[in-house]
Amino acid sequence: MKFQLLIIAFLFISCKNDNNLVEVQIPEPEVIDQKTSNFGDPNDVKTETGPFELVQLNYKFEDFVPNLDGRTIETHYSKHLLGHANKLNKIVTENKWSKKTKIEDILLNLDINNLELRKSAGGYYNHNLFFENLAPKSNLKPSDTLTMAIDKNFGSFEAFKQTFIATASNVNGSGWTWLILNKKGDLEIITTVNNDNPLMKDALIKGTPLFNIDTWEHAYYLQYQNRKLEYLKKVFELLNWDLISKKFESL
Repeated sequence: MKFQLLIIAFLFISCKNDNNLVEVQIPEPEVIDQKTSNFGDPNDVKTETGPFELVQLNYKFEDFVPNLDGRTIETHYSKHLLGHANKLNKIVTENKWSKKTKIEDILLNLDINNLELRKSAGGYYNHNLFFENLAPKSNLKPSDTLTMAIDKNFGSFEAFKQTFIATASNVNGSGWTWLILNKKGDLEIITTVNNDNPLMKDALIKGTPLFNIDTWEHAYYLQYQNRKLEYLKKVFELLNWDLISKKFESL
């Protein structure tokens, strides 16, 4: 009974003092400015001991705003790609492979049942190619030579673009979408699952990759959540057609 009376007395006093309450402002959550925030220097991201290094970026992580935010690029490059590179270097070191071994040679000759090597080597090659072919605010178009090949195989550049994006958007789960020069000498759009690529001996369609787009969720989910199609349209705008054209013309 005494306890109940104490509670009533406390509530009575509290009600009398309502007019003396002070409103406390709750601070707004910190908003990161993706255009100016420093996510670090990509060239400071280094692999562990081994012959395979990350492709060097000629831009900052935040240089792709608004198409890709700095947090997405930084996480993709310094977490996902770096993880594959370190794992690949560990396998190479443990097996005492030659430091002159090229990643393309590993992919062409690896035992397809060696899942650990397949994942690491594929992840390393695929991501390096992806980042290599990006350019901030790229308004470049393919060279005349590459444009002629695109027109021949797809009808027009716009038709090629729409077909590539539609193909990539239909990739279920983890995978990649590629533009390759196939064994017949034609340009072809293909997809691969997980970290497979068209250089592997069991690839359904083999060829020389010109560029790829990552369709794993980690490539876009921080910024676009489930809006995969929007991501694909925005990242396509960042393709470095000058570099891609030079690759094509060197084949």
